[in-house]
Amino acid sequence: MKFLVSIIISALLSYALGLFLPWWSVMIVGLCIGFFIPQKRIMCFLSVFIGVALFWGCFAFFISNANDHILAKRVAVLVIKKSDPMLLVLTTAMIGGISAGVAAFTGRSLAILFKK
Repeated sequence: MKFLVSIIISALLSYALGLFLPWWSVMIVGLCIGFFIPQKRIMCFLSVFIGVALFWGCFAFFISNANDHILAKRVAVLVIKKSDPMLLVLTTAMIGGISAGVAAFTGRSLAILFKK
């Protein structure tokens, strides 16, 4: 149950903080979830990774879809050397998920450290 709650909270907090803070606000979300929701470290990483990756992937897709992927195709050529906007959306989701997951792992490690 904590796993599902962590996924939902991480997606919602990522959206809420993303309205006011830069892109790295997902790391604050991951750190807080890892610190305050007790789970095993790998489950903490996976729950925040899945929540943020799903949110960032859907958000990037909807933004890109609104303009028929024009900008995404051009950026994809620059970044990944292929004109595939879906690959760029997937790359965006992975970057957000990994950065938030590592922050959640760090938050869980800090919670364990402060508990001792």
